[in-house]
Amino acid sequence: MNNNHGGSELPTLAELRAQIDALDDQILALVNRRARCAQQVAETKVSDGEVDCFYRPEREAEVLRRIAGQNPGPLPNEAAVRLFREIMSACLALEKPLRVAFLGPAGTFTQQAAYKHFGHAVQTHPLPAIDEIFRAVESGACQFGVVPVENSTEGVITHTLDSFLRSPLLIAGEVVLRIHHNLMSRDGDIKAIGRVFSHQQSLAQCRNWLDRNLPGVERVAVSSNAEAARLAVETPGSAAIAGEVAAELYGLDILERNIEDEPDNTTRFLIIGRSAVGPSGSDKTSLLVSTRNFPGALHQALEPFARFRISMSKIESRPSRRGTWDYVFFIDVEGHREDADLAEALKALEQSVALVKILGSYPRAL
Repeated sequence: MNNNHGGSELPTLAELRAQIDALDDQILALVNRRARCAQQVAETKVSDGEVDCFYRPEREAEVLRRIAGQNPGPLPNEAAVRLFREIMSACLALEKPLRVAFLGPAGTFTQQAAYKHFGHAVQTHPLPAIDEIFRAVESGACQFGVVPVENSTEGVITHTLDSFLRSPLLIAGEVVLRIHHNLMSRDGDIKAIGRVFSHQQSLAQCRNWLDRNLPGVERVAVSSNAEAARLAVETPGSAAIAGEVAAELYGLDILERNIEDEPDNTTRFLIIGRSAVGPSGSDKTSLLVSTRNFPGALHQALEPFARFRISMSKIESRPSRRGTWDYVFFIDVEGHREDADLAEALKALEQSVALVKILGSYPRAL
């Protein structure tokens, strides 16, 4: 066999493996050097009197954007960012592990969003309701919480918006998660499946795939996709539709991936915490606005954003619960509240409305 390629001999498989082993040794040494630096950061913060939480969302966002911007390939940016997020997560756990509340049970897409944002070295705590996540963070039982706020096909999550009306918590970040539904089972043969468990919403989002590939198979709606995965473990000849995290947690094999009928189905999650987040260089600001009741009140409220050329990415109305037909507006704008133009726009807004509550400035999702 001729190993010549362009006049030079290709390295043998043994030589390539030796190179990989040597590179792995270097990577391991560098990662541990980084971990030691993280420990020194923690020691410095403690000596400065900081003991509660060492996680800084704006710093992590800056690092990950820099990694994506300097990545030469062939590793894609998404993979590079995911790798470095896990390295940072493990290093932060050496300083002080984060406790993160999420909408349970274990194996939900909200837990998947928590891992995507914080990495897998955090301590995740499932809670049964969105308002309980807010209470866990407010009380200090958890340092952060992850709550869904909107879905591209189902719309806004009203319980989350309503919780912000009552809570002093601030938004510390956002996660945009592409929702992929997977068919998973203990049985390796899809032909052996006689029953499929999933949340009613997931069954509806996979209806066309199920009609084509599992016609006549019983579909059983349950309280959550995580519960579906648990039932699939206990029930012979059954499968569940759920996310990857559920397959990992319950030891199920994924038989078919991405079976959702709408491939662009995404959910946006918010990270909630007790402290304000500094500028990262690419930020959003969310606010709650209550207008006075007169014709053109909303137009007047939004005018400062146009005047200072602030891009508004979302507006959603909710009943204020203070009176009949009294509404508040949840608004997302581009920029950080410390940016000069946005600060001026917010100052002008405060003079023209009944109430402005800034829910937080935070890094844009990567």
